[in-house]
Amino acid sequence: MQKRLDFLFLNIGHFYDHFFILIFATAAALTLSQEWHLSYAELIPYATPGFIAFGLCAIPAGWIADKWSRKGMMAVFFIGIGGAALLTALAETPVGIGFGLLAIGIFAAIYHPVGIALVVETHEKTGVALAVNGVFGNLGVASAALVTAVFIDSLGWRWAFALPGIVSIATGVAYILYLKFMPPVAAVVHKKPQAAAGARDGVTRIFLIVLAATAVGGLIFQAVTFALPKILDERLDGMATSATQVGWYTFLVFAVASMAQLLTGNLIDRQSSRTIFIVIAAAQAILFWFMQTLTGPAALIVAASFTFMMFGQIPITDVLVGRLAQGPWRSRIFATKYVVSFMVSATAVPLISVIHRDWGFDTLFAVLAVCAAIVLAFVLLLPTRSPIVLGNKAPAPELKPAE
Repeated sequence: MQKRLDFLFLNIGHFYDHFFILIFATAAALTLSQEWHLSYAELIPYATPGFIAFGLCAIPAGWIADKWSRKGMMAVFFIGIGGAALLTALAETPVGIGFGLLAIGIFAAIYHPVGIALVVETHEKTGVALAVNGVFGNLGVASAALVTAVFIDSLGWRWAFALPGIVSIATGVAYILYLKFMPPVAAVVHKKPQAAAGARDGVTRIFLIVLAATAVGGLIFQAVTFALPKILDERLDGMATSATQVGWYTFLVFAVASMAQLLTGNLIDRQSSRTIFIVIAAAQAILFWFMQTLTGPAALIVAASFTFMMFGQIPITDVLVGRLAQGPWRSRIFATKYVVSFMVSATAVPLISVIHRDWGFDTLFAVLAVCAAIVLAFVLLLPTRSPIVLGNKAPAPELKPAE
């Protein structure tokens, strides 16, 4: 029961992380551009500093967590991101909201190197655990669009930041009380894969390939999750006539796609991660290419399909890094992965701005198809016989108290 409660807090944290970072994406697409008399392309660059902080601050967050306390940093995450959202709700100008989004990005950077490391260290079957945790993150992506759209049509965009901020702070207080009164959950000490011993070059090669694929995949992920509300607003051909309707369609796409992580999470505990990765990357490239001229129901179906594949890729890289990362360095190794991924993905917002202003979303889909093909090329470089990639059964794990 206690382990489930611990896991629940980590899952809620992942939900919040992706929820808060994407509130502005829907608000900018559906109301702020009209309220502040700026085009979509002019407004969205104010989110760029926040996304840069989302990536850059992962390294110090992981370092502090390893040196101090991972669970302590999770408490800082809950309260900090909630307070930053309240600050953003008070913004009166684009510059003001840019500073608020920067604060959200700084605190959002804590979750991935810290929360994912905690998930890995307390579960033996990391594929399934990371998949469940990933579903919560993806539902955060989906809910950001829906909740923000509902608030826009009812109470206004400021409440889309303020009320979730209050809820996150309350969650942080509950987490602190949980840590104070409950004993720590036993942590799993994962054995290193046999191929890693005496084969540092092979491990380094796998890590660099995964890092490169994750970086390009992060650009795809950020572009799709940020732009999808605007894409559907333009492509649904009268199927959505209000902010709430656009939000519901966006939620539907993300919610269906989030189930992909459960599928891949189960598969990579039993099958070759390389093979699954190849199928997913190839499917993304094909779907992005066909999306270029689609509108109406066809656009909705294909958008749900490439988003499904995109989300299905996430637990593969997390599991591979989890098999490579050991002991007290785990948070910092995850931080390295995420700082590279999120720093590259931060370029997605200005990229969307330029492409939407000068060419439109057809060009964006062509660019994403090329990016998916690049990911495929990197994955093909993974070794075919490494236990790290194949997911061999390691010796029985040891248990120790989690910090």
